[in-house]
Amino acid sequence: MKPRTKPKTSDKQAAPRRISIARLMPSAEPNIDDEAEERARGGVQSLGRAFSILEEVARHREGIGLADLSKLVGLHNSTTFHLAKTLVSLGYLRQERDSKRYRVGRPLFALAASALDEIEMVNLATPILEDLSRETGESGHFAVRMGDSVVVIARTSGAGAFQLTDRVGVVRPAHCTALGKIMLASLRPDQLKRFLERVELKPSTSKSITDPAVLLREIAEIRRSAIAFDDGEFNAEVRCVAVPVYHFTGEVIGALGISGPIWRMTDQAVQSRAKLVQSAASRLSIEFGARGLAKSS
Repeated sequence: MKPRTKPKTSDKQAAPRRISIARLMPSAEPNIDDEAEERARGGVQSLGRAFSILEEVARHREGIGLADLSKLVGLHNSTTFHLAKTLVSLGYLRQERDSKRYRVGRPLFALAASALDEIEMVNLATPILEDLSRETGESGHFAVRMGDSVVVIARTSGAGAFQLTDRVGVVRPAHCTALGKIMLASLRPDQLKRFLERVELKPSTSKSITDPAVLLREIAEIRRSAIAFDDGEFNAEVRCVAVPVYHFTGEVIGALGISGPIWRMTDQAVQSRAKLVQSAASRLSIEFGARGLAKSS
């Protein structure tokens, strides 16, 4: 008989069995993976505590002191103090000098706005724009500021002929579009001054505003009326109307408007449809957490 050359079944299983047993045996020395896992657990615990502190401070708009905060989050005063101190150093909390009460810091508002910019804004804006396009027959747009320009992040088409073909993500100049003028009107005077110093007001059509003084006068009127128009200033064949959209801080977060061909968007049509645009913007502002706005039916 020929000698067997294949390994025995017991031989093949020996190595895996030894490995399994080794895994069950506790090591006498600390393992680097164990130390990493312990640090991770500690980090998760600290993160959880930090977020509890943030949430509790956010619930107290008048601010909250250290002792009350510690009780509410269930932590020792010293632990709460050190975590809150770190959050203050990062800007996510601020502490009043006199009362020592903690309040929410501005970066939290920036984070919330950023979250809206990415997904939630589009999800909330789209159905409202669809209603607006259905009511007006025109293309609906929602745009936010991007540097010195504006970018359309949501759009819908109406039932009317000759709809605009602008895609989502298109960037437009601020000075010659209704959407952009709304965003310029939301700037502080010093911000607007710097904008005019660094941006060349290039014409897109013969109707584009290229004189800073003229633009400033129009922006002053937009601030008063909270509505902006584009009468063939970016596209000679198109008229637009836009209004501001607010978020939970009460600040302007974007602009909502409609666009259509000049032969359909007559002065009378623009004025009548402007009310529908304002109603839609009010609905969207409420969705973004703005207060003091009447919700339309």
